[in-house]
Amino acid sequence: MDCMVFSIEGLFAIRKSKFQGYPAVRPELDLVEQEDQVTHEISLQDAIEDQDALNIFKPHPNYLENEKKYEDLKRAILGDESEGEGDSDADSADEDEEDEDHEEQMKITDLTGTNLVNLRRTIYLTIMSSVGFEEAGHKLLQIKFEPGQEMELCIMILECCSQERTYRSYYGLLGQRFCMINKIYQENFEKCFVQQYSTVHRLETNKLTNVAQFFAHLLGTDALPWHVLAYIRLTEEYTTSSSRIFIKILFQELYEHLGIRLLKERLNDQTMQGSFASIFPRDNPNNTRFAINFFTSIGLGGITENL
Repeated sequence: MDCMVFSIEGLFAIRKSKFQGYPAVRPELDLVEQEDQVTHEISLQDAIEDQDALNIFKPHPNYLENEKKYEDLKRAILGDESEGEGDSDADSADEDEEDEDHEEQMKITDLTGTNLVNLRRTIYLTIMSSVGFEEAGHKLLQIKFEPGQEMELCIMILECCSQERTYRSYYGLLGQRFCMINKIYQENFEKCFVQQYSTVHRLETNKLTNVAQFFAHLLGTDALPWHVLAYIRLTEEYTTSSSRIFIKILFQELYEHLGIRLLKERLNDQTMQGSFASIFPRDNPNNTRFAINFFTSIGLGGITENL
C-alpha cells in the first residue's frame, strides 16, 4: 500500500513540477543546432512506397575498378605505408616489444579487476551469512583492505541494504559500527550519501526507502555528521518527486529516532545553521513557504517554527 501511495505522490509531484528532470530531449542527445534542424511532416494516411528491390543484393559490375580507385585515392591522401624492408623489420621489432608490454599491462589490469570482484563477493557473502551485525563487523575487520578499498565496504553495505524487501536495522547498526571504528569509513559513507542523493531519481521506491532509513540511522546515532544535510536543497526547483520522498522518509525516521524535541534542538543548533540553510531557506519567500508546506504535509511542521 505504501508503495502505491509513494507512486501516486511521485506522479503528482512530477506533474506539479512541470516534468522537471524529464526533458523532452536529453542534453546528450541534443546534437543538432536549432537553425540546422529540419522538420519532416508525415501522415499516417499517406501511401507508403515500398522499395523491396533494395532488400536484394546485386553485385556491382564495376566493383574491382572502384576498389582500385579507392586504394589509389587512399594512398594519395595517406601516403605509401611501405618505407623499406629494413625500416619495416625495425618497426616490427619495436611493435612486438610494445605489444608484449601492452599485454603485460593488460594482464595486470585484468588481475586488479578480478581482485576487486573477489573482494566484493567476499564482503557480500560475509554480510549475508552473519547472524548479527557484531559478527559481521568482526569478520569484515579480518579482511585486509588495500588503501582506498574501504569505500568498497561502504558501497556493499549500502547495496545489500537496498536489496532487502524491507529495511533491516542490521545494516544501520553495521554501518554505525564502522563509522565509530575509523573516520575513513565515516568519510566514505558521507560520499555515499552525496552520491545516493544525487542519483535518487534512479532508485526504485523500495530501494529509495531502505537507503533513506539507513542514512537516518547513521544521522540519528551521530555516526554520520549532520553537515551532510547541506547537500540537500529543499526548494520546488531543485527537488524531484524522488528526492522529496527521500527527504520525507529521512526526516520522519529522524523523528522516530530522536523525538520532536531533540530533533528541533539539533536543527536549531546555531553552529550548524550554515549546513541547514539549504533545507530551511530564508533567501526567498517562495522557497521558505515551500519548505514550511513540505514539512507540514509530512507531519513535522513543528521543526519549521523558526522560519
